[in-house]
Amino acid sequence: MKQIELLAPAGDPEKLRIAIAYGADAVYVGGEAFGLRASAGNFDPEQLKEASAFVHKSGKRIYLTLNVFAHNEDIDGISAYIDAISHIPMDGYIVSDPGVIHLIRKRMPEATLHLSTQSNTTNHMSVAFWKQAGIRRIVLARELSLNEIREIREKSGDDVELEAFVHGAMCISYSGRCLLSNAMTGRDANQGECTHPCRWKYQLVEEQRPGEFYPIEENERGAYIMNAKDLCMIEHIPDLIRSGLDSLKIEGRSKSLYYVASVVGAYRKAIDAYYSSPETYRVEESWLQDLNRASHRLYSTGFFYGRPDEGGQNYETSQYVRESTFLGLVKDYDPVTRTALIQQRNKIVTGDTIEVFGPGDVSFVQQVEGMTDVEGNLLVAAPHPKQMIRLPLAEPAYENFIVCKKN
Repeated sequence: MKQIELLAPAGDPEKLRIAIAYGADAVYVGGEAFGLRASAGNFDPEQLKEASAFVHKSGKRIYLTLNVFAHNEDIDGISAYIDAISHIPMDGYIVSDPGVIHLIRKRMPEATLHLSTQSNTTNHMSVAFWKQAGIRRIVLARELSLNEIREIREKSGDDVELEAFVHGAMCISYSGRCLLSNAMTGRDANQGECTHPCRWKYQLVEEQRPGEFYPIEENERGAYIMNAKDLCMIEHIPDLIRSGLDSLKIEGRSKSLYYVASVVGAYRKAIDAYYSSPETYRVEESWLQDLNRASHRLYSTGFFYGRPDEGGQNYETSQYVRESTFLGLVKDYDPVTRTALIQQRNKIVTGDTIEVFGPGDVSFVQQVEGMTDVEGNLLVAAPHPKQMIRLPLAEPAYENFIVCKKN
């Protein structure tokens, strides 16, 4: 039985390794240009080559984003970039612009093409069109309900794969095709430089009364009139699998490795639980707790169960919910001394109550009773970014385990 794919974001090489370690079946990455995430770390050609080798050695898949909407001045650069990376084995290229599709077809005729959600595929006739154009997978628009997805699957056959975003940020515009950032900051969302004006707070002013602000706000801080909640479908895995989707996609190439570990790990457990026993499947509270570790906005189910009402927006604040803090990443573990070598990411202090978790159901809580630097000198605190420390642990914790604490 073919199982649904869990597709994770990998904004840089470190996050890619975390995504694979925590259970992703596939990752999507961006190169140095033309991938719609200027704020992500991204991969240069040598890093792409190394990433491809690592992912394939792990038995997983890797997809490269080339989903920019190109202008005339971009064409020569895109052509040169395609030539520069064409020798690197990729399992698919995520595209949105017909011109870019044409360029890839000319230079890499055997390439597998995935159509980006930026292309706003919302019906089965569009799927039929793109199939004829040689597209192998459609990343459906976020604005579709599960009923619409089921109908698209029924009318599209099995020779095209369907993918949908199931977790992460939602855009106020149709699948990200927004001009607010262009108009207000001069930074093009469709070139990967969105500044997210939809998250800003707004007040109303009448032109004859400059400086007088009128109350359109829900509170005294202003109105968040375009501030969508984050998408979260972990409580609805059976519905997603039964809809006919082939891949469940997590948003977040610009998010932290802490986010990647927490979210990918939670969805991995939920999907595995369903396939293990569909009849007795139930949502575990621990999965929700895993998701809540990482910074997020309030959650909703987006468009999956119909058009969102007021519950799909947060009118009070655009701030993230931060229930815990990422303290460090385990690099090595010594079973003799029962100490872990940890790369600090936020200040660790003796006396802190910490949680250590890894892939699967591995997690434990303990108090920091002491720590040393790598030379063995005792430390009361580790305040320096990426400082390497040794920390005694109550249980084993291996490479890529995460250390965090409740806020």
